Amino acid sequence: MELDLDFVRAQFPAFSEPSLRDQMFFENAGGSYACAPVIDRLTRFYRERKVQPYAPFDASRLGGEEMDEARARLAAMLGVATDELSFGPSTTQNTYVLAQAFRKWLSPGDAVVVTDQDHEANSGPWRRLADDGIEIREWRIDPETGHLDPDGLAGLLDGKVRLVCFPHCSNVVGEVNDVAAIAGMAQDAGAVVCVDGVSYAPHGLPDIGALGADIYLFSAYKTYGPHQGIMVVRRALAEALPNQGHHFNAGSLTKRFTPAGPDHAQVAACAGIADYIDLLHARHFEPEPDPRKRAARVHDLQRDYETGLLQPLLDYLAAKNAVRLIGPRAAAGRAPTVALAAAEPGEALAAELAPHGIMTGGGDFYAQRPLQAMGVDLKFGVLRLSFLHYTSAHDVDRLIRALDHVL
Repeated sequence: MELDLDFVRAQFPAFSEPSLRDQMFFENAGGSYACAPVIDRLTRFYRERKVQPYAPFDASRLGGEEMDEARARLAAMLGVATDELSFGPSTTQNTYVLAQAFRKWLSPGDAVVVTDQDHEANSGPWRRLADDGIEIREWRIDPETGHLDPDGLAGLLDGKVRLVCFPHCSNVVGEVNDVAAIAGMAQDAGAVVCVDGVSYAPHGLPDIGALGADIYLFSAYKTYGPHQGIMVVRRALAEALPNQGHHFNAGSLTKRFTPAGPDHAQVAACAGIADYIDLLHARHFEPEPDPRKRAARVHDLQRDYETGLLQPLLDYLAAKNAVRLIGPRAAAGRAPTVALAAAEPGEALAAELAPHGIMTGGGDFYAQRPLQAMGVDLKFGVLRLSFLHYTSAHDVDRLIRALDHVL
């Protein structure tokens, strides 16, 4: 099945916005464009339902129903139970709250495994548990390639390890880690698994039920939605961890790890992400009643399209002596998030690309640990080029031509 790019781009108002005309968007890893169903739902909520939800009057009742719809539909697409999915202000905040729960659940002498491939959100909060006597073990990447070798994890696992944290893919390395295999290895050793999916989920919603992760986190604002963090905690673990919300919410799995009140409008608007996935499915496939199967088909459609678009860019960059291409050179094993180290700071290169109509960024992207592990000077950082399934071959051609001017 071939992706209908014209149909896809028609679902994103940004592509008809005059101020963005002739601008090629390559900083999607920092946040995607919002799709029309999300924008429409957010607008409707603020116009018609901006009241405290779950009261019996219509505006409140409908607002609460939309919030429930978002949770139920996304959970079904992700292959998990509705009450295993929670919303929060951001993935960083969600992880921080989880770490406070684990702080009480773990005991001095227990061990937690973290990686140096992670964005700081799935590293820093766990490392701080050392203040309470928790042993922190670092699963390290290959300093040349950034690869996270499962054999390296095997040597860290023993009866003391209670938690293993790693990314589905890094926001600078881009390589897709085998979550199911790693999760199985860790769980066989008696540990629970926390996966940061922020850099993977925009390229196709994962089947979390099939992956086997105990915790999976990603960001709605990078998956065509509003600025919310989405967190899945499987029921057995959620019930075992201590409540972090108000005492009277302890019995609700969807509230146990959200101390602050939810952003009602943004939670409701997240149903627009499910709307969009269903629109893509209806455009490209025969009807399918199972939302999990619909999401899986759309996932594969997106990944196949992005992989085909990515390989020419990787081939071009691999032949450039002026830059170091971070991560794999084969598109099939990575996400279309491409970091380049050069003799010029990444921010400066991004500024030089801007007059060519290329919207991207440079810096460390909260990925100081992997960049340092690979010998990248943080004063220079990297230029990061990232795209999604709404990017066209023309966009990539424009990017390559612009890179010819600045590299």
